[in-house]
Amino acid sequence: MKSNFFDRFANKAAYFTGSATAFIIASVLVIIWAATGPLFNFSEVWQMVINTGTTIITFLMVFLIQKAQNKDSKALQIKLNELITAHDKANNRIVDIEDLTEEELDKLHELYEKKRRSTQNRNESPAGSGSTNNSDSGQNK
Repeated sequence: MKSNFFDRFANKAAYFTGSATAFIIASVLVIIWAATGPLFNFSEVWQMVINTGTTIITFLMVFLIQKAQNKDSKALQIKLNELITAHDKANNRIVDIEDLTEEELDKLHELYEKKRRSTQNRNESPAGSGSTNNSDSGQNK
């Protein structure tokens, strides 16, 4: 599959910036900057070098991180959609729920919480029936 320049750059940059090599390089640069403080009498220009550099890098990294996050999220959604559609008893109506509003998602969440509680209540056995549940496993009655 062919990707554009930004996709290739973002993937490589995200991979590199998450590596031990990138951390070591950044640490060495900070140590060199700190060590040069006395040479520049800890001047404002010396301080602005690190402030400006870290601000610019942070600003650009926000976009690279978001790009990687969007890609990962989309891939995860596709995998989940495949699992949902492959299962006969699954509710296929929820395949595209990521497109719902926050309020709609909250309502759907409440619906599934009610469904979980009712399923849990049905699966619990009446007291004294002699059956065990998860909290009683391994104990004799």
